[in-house]
Amino acid sequence: MKNESPNESRVRSRIGKFRFLLPQRIAAGLLLLFLAQGLWLTSRQTLSERDYQYARCGREMWEHAPPLAGYFTSCGNIHDGVLAYRLAGLPLTLYVDWERIADHFRKPEDRVLQTSDATVSTWELRHQMTHVMLLLRAPFLAAGLLLGGVLWWVTRRLFGDAGGYVALTLYCFSPPLLRLSLMPNPEILTALGLFGAIYTAIGVAHAMQGPRRKWRPRIVLLILTLAVVAASHIAALPVALGLSLVLMLWIADGRRSLLLPVLLAAGVGALAVLFACYNFSPDAFSYVFRSDAGQLQLVLDPARRLYFSMSNAGLTIAAVAALWLYVALKRTIYFGNTTPLLVAVVFSAVVTVGVPGMPQVWALPFVCAFVAGVFADAFEMPKGRVAQAAAAAICGLQAVFGLLSLPGLL
Repeated sequence: MKNESPNESRVRSRIGKFRFLLPQRIAAGLLLLFLAQGLWLTSRQTLSERDYQYARCGREMWEHAPPLAGYFTSCGNIHDGVLAYRLAGLPLTLYVDWERIADHFRKPEDRVLQTSDATVSTWELRHQMTHVMLLLRAPFLAAGLLLGGVLWWVTRRLFGDAGGYVALTLYCFSPPLLRLSLMPNPEILTALGLFGAIYTAIGVAHAMQGPRRKWRPRIVLLILTLAVVAASHIAALPVALGLSLVLMLWIADGRRSLLLPVLLAAGVGALAVLFACYNFSPDAFSYVFRSDAGQLQLVLDPARRLYFSMSNAGLTIAAVAALWLYVALKRTIYFGNTTPLLVAVVFSAVVTVGVPGMPQVWALPFVCAFVAGVFADAFEMPKGRVAQAAAAAICGLQAVFGLLSLPGLL
């Protein structure tokens, strides 16, 4: 047997620690239900004008084929949500490139792309491909699944298996999050970036209590998550940085003087990635700062409509019950529960002014995390069985209303 290097031994040890046991299987089952709902809805959708717009302009970004001089894409100079356009266009661009290569090995009459080297329009592709709809939605459905997986991983580490199950169940049967995972849009990407950025920032603050070698991977991850936020909705970036600073100051004893430089470096890194999304074009990138995309206002009506809709009845009841327990029981008031509550309140109370946006939906994963944390504490109380029964009933209610919202299911 050959000798292993220290690095090989370390990687093998990390892989060996992963076990696909019952908690992982339950989480995978819930995410498969989310995927099944997404595929069901996709099968009943048709391509819309919005789909064509995102696909056309996203492909232009990858293929460097702007149709009009002086404009970044045929959608104009994109001043917000550039990542959504790129993700919508990427699968179709890859498909066209693959078919162009494969056509070299086909007979002329069997070639898939019968056009010249000019860009094949999405309108033409829909006649040549039976799965344009799925390809166009696949990146956003993947983002929704990834957000669910991250939510389960975070809540399970913080609140145990039961807390992870509660959070993931509420998430997987949330109609707003499901719908936004099935159309080209920046909202689900912003929700993913925000959730990852907030908890990665907390992880950085914890790592700063230890050796410096543990800082770098988490800081790199923080830059990437903030880049997703900036490239999805630029208005969410300063709010994410501000909330991260507050939370990091809360827990970073003895290292507080380093927090601001770390966050400034992460913010600059995120903007550098955003610059790359604009093909390093200063003129196109400048429209991010010349528009009203970064404006926010305090408005409660959108949150009220979201939480009082019938399809979100289970989540609303769970949030109200968790808030009552949080106020009534001292043992629930601590950093792990306060963090998602604080972030959820902030994003539930704001709206984007300059561009269309749904900050209330960005808050939903944090609401799920808050409910999970409070109920996980209640499970350990003397009347924990009552709390478990209540949580099961609420999750079941949300699942029923979520499934009933699927068109054509009944």
